[in-house]
Amino acid sequence: MTHTPRLRVAWFSPLPPVRSGIAAYSAEILPALAADHAIEPFSESNAHDFVWQARRNPFDVIVYQLGNAPCHDYMWAYLARYPGLVVLHDARLHHARARLLLDQKRFQDYRREFHYDHPDAAPGLAEYAVEGMGGSISYFWSMLRVVMRTARAVAVHNPRVAGDLREQYPGVPIDTIRMGVPLAAHTSRAHRTRLRRDLALPDDAIVFAAFGKVTPEKRMGPILAALGALVAEGRNAHVLIVGDADGCATLHDEVARRRLGERVRVTGFVPDAHIGAHLDAADVALCLRWPTAGETSASWLRCLAAARPTVISDLAHLVDIPTIDPRDWRSSREPVAVAIDLMDEARSLLLAMRALADDPPLRERLARSGHEYWAAHHTLDAMAEDYRRVLPAAAARPAPCVADLPAHFSEDHSGLTRRITDQFGVDLRLKLPAGP
Repeated sequence: MTHTPRLRVAWFSPLPPVRSGIAAYSAEILPALAADHAIEPFSESNAHDFVWQARRNPFDVIVYQLGNAPCHDYMWAYLARYPGLVVLHDARLHHARARLLLDQKRFQDYRREFHYDHPDAAPGLAEYAVEGMGGSISYFWSMLRVVMRTARAVAVHNPRVAGDLREQYPGVPIDTIRMGVPLAAHTSRAHRTRLRRDLALPDDAIVFAAFGKVTPEKRMGPILAALGALVAEGRNAHVLIVGDADGCATLHDEVARRRLGERVRVTGFVPDAHIGAHLDAADVALCLRWPTAGETSASWLRCLAAARPTVISDLAHLVDIPTIDPRDWRSSREPVAVAIDLMDEARSLLLAMRALADDPPLRERLARSGHEYWAAHHTLDAMAEDYRRVLPAAAARPAPCVADLPAHFSEDHSGLTRRITDQFGVDLRLKLPAGP
């Protein structure tokens, strides 16, 4: 039996009470890893303690849980100088970099970093984002090169995404860590009835639910259009939106325009402890996403764990998941979800929602197979097992030597101080370490 050394691990991640899926992810996996390794979490509130701790007692490996949300922005000050294992929750980081640099009026830094990450891009392409017209370029130009070149190792949660990144960045160690979520705690039938009553959802209604922070990518427009069609056909259908809707400013206007106010409930943010009850209140979970940054949806996996039938977008990196097309209901494998063709989204979604509303045995079949798929691939134990394999390998790899990074990754902004102290014969030219 191979002995795994106990490592001292710096873990950069948002943590509760931050309202973030990755904050919940870290809170769930850290206890499972703490038995094997000494882990020191660094969130935005205490990241300033990392440098002196690392100098006093160097860490064996640093883990960066990196995504596009603003709660990850603080990590960029550390990840190039202190190389570690970067767990990419989004395979495109342009959203984060453009938002941070341009909001801070660091236009030249954005231009340098964009063209460093994409030297093949047309010279003026960055100006679209500088002028506030970035839009879809965030999905076509990933801005990953700094991260990929400076990391000791990279991990993602999807083998297809890992394969694509290996092609783009040959020589970079890239591994796959299975995304894991806990088993959802089920509530009683009486609790389900009570929660539905509190939410003004009839007990005999078919309730479609969407979970997680509401953004335009969650396809609320097509969902509401399909709901309107079901209601017009005479079905007692409702949509329950469980999550913070601040990121989708047009949602309430869209509901009002379609005259669906009595058919749509928006809960706002719901604490993790109450998600299970809301899952039980739903009959079907709608877990759509487009455009995509190559992410793995933890909210979809939570729906599978709770044995809810699910509808997902048919995305390229999800091609290995057994799904069924609602346009013909044929599948070569036992499906774990219904997949919506992006090129025929409106019709496919309506067909899926109509069939799931009318066919309880179909809902039960998908719920059962989806739960089995979660149990086989996406438990917390599976994720912890992968981390136990990946962490020692990342710790053993040397930090890469990258000399040509954009200036804002290497500039320590001490030049003025040094020039002043030089006049008094005081030498402050201390070289900062490149990390463990």
